[in-house]
Amino acid sequence: IRDRYQRRVHGDPKGYCHQSEMPKAKKEVKKAAKPAPYTPPKQDPRFEKRPRNFGIGNDVPPKRDLNRWVRWPDYVRTQRHVRVLQHRLKIPPSVHQFDTTLDSHTKKELFKLLAKYKPETKKERDDRLKATAAAKEAKPPQSVPQKRLSIHKGLAEVTRMIETKRAKLVILAHDVMPLELVLWLPALCRKQDVPYCIVKGKAALGRFVGMKTAACLAFDKVKPEDKPQLEKLVESVTAMFNDKYEDYRRHWGGLLLGRRARDKIKAKAKASAAPSGSKK
Repeated sequence: IRDRYQRRVHGDPKGYCHQSEMPKAKKEVKKAAKPAPYTPPKQDPRFEKRPRNFGIGNDVPPKRDLNRWVRWPDYVRTQRHVRVLQHRLKIPPSVHQFDTTLDSHTKKELFKLLAKYKPETKKERDDRLKATAAAKEAKPPQSVPQKRLSIHKGLAEVTRMIETKRAKLVILAHDVMPLELVLWLPALCRKQDVPYCIVKGKAALGRFVGMKTAACLAFDKVKPEDKPQLEKLVESVTAMFNDKYEDYRRHWGGLLLGRRARDKIKAKAKASAAPSGSKK
């Protein structure tokens, strides 16, 4: 019979029991298989990660800002010391007037005019002299090429032009070292009633005369088509420098505190303004 099973119970070989009275068979628990050890996938050698070694003679380190660790040349350190001293100390008016320079728009127009009157180079001068000699020897004689108009450079030449009132416009650099070379030129220009201006950069002036730097330049003569432009420049320069010379004479410079000193003063003022019982 399906619902009856013969089984020995308590040692009775003839004993019978119902299916519900039969002990349940233990279920076999299947143990999970252990995972296989991780094997990284094979990578393309072109994109394989290679740790870099920045030791001596190995990989080149990435670029970073090293300004604080650079030992700057003596002339750079001197320039920075001078700039700090000019801010901290009391600067006399004759020196402080060189901090007032030409505005950018007028400076651009001035530089355009200066570019038209660059002095001739050595090769151009040699070619002109050869053409002059050939014209004199020719029969019949030919017209001799004339030297083109150009700006004048050099302290001695510019000073001579100011004293004789031949200079139409004098341009001074604001960063001449030592400054005593051009310190007296504004007073001389005002005395001789010659327009002058101060521009930023002796290197910028030097590019117009084929030199590294130039302390001062001067216009003597210009072409007829450039006279309106020069007159306009002279008018704006006179209003900015010659007419304000007396104001510059009375205005001292310097006495500017550094950032840390300003922060200390602000902190003291804030502390004194706060109520006595309040916490800082």
